[in-house]
Amino acid sequence: MTGTGRVKLTQDGRLNGVIKIKYGDESTFIAERAKHIAVNHPDFLPGHLDKIPVVLGDPDQIRRSKRFPNARLFTRWFDAISGGKFIVVVVVSDSSPKTRHWIITGYVARKITEGETEWKKS
Repeated sequence: MTGTGRVKLTQDGRLNGVIKIKYGDESTFIAERAKHIAVNHPDFLPGHLDKIPVVLGDPDQIRRSKRFPNARLFTRWFDAISGGKFIVVVVVSDSSPKTRHWIITGYVARKITEGETEWKKS
């Protein structure tokens, strides 16, 4: 597995870290939505926290969200998760006043159905 950066879950339920992402330049993001993810997707957090840098640093594909035009879905397949599943990490990007990226959610999925593919690992 590859990916650069660190992410940790703090005692107050915040997800903090800086990770280089595959899409575009070497931008970073700071994730602060761990409570939302843990409550709504307990099969993802906290058990697969270590997979976030892997998904963002070395995704299988990147899709543009249907719901949010400035959001991208970074996906990667993991054989070892429940007999084979995708992890999806959704990153929102804003360019004003300066470029910023942050995680809004993440989840485990059997298949990827949302969004148009922008990039795919060859």
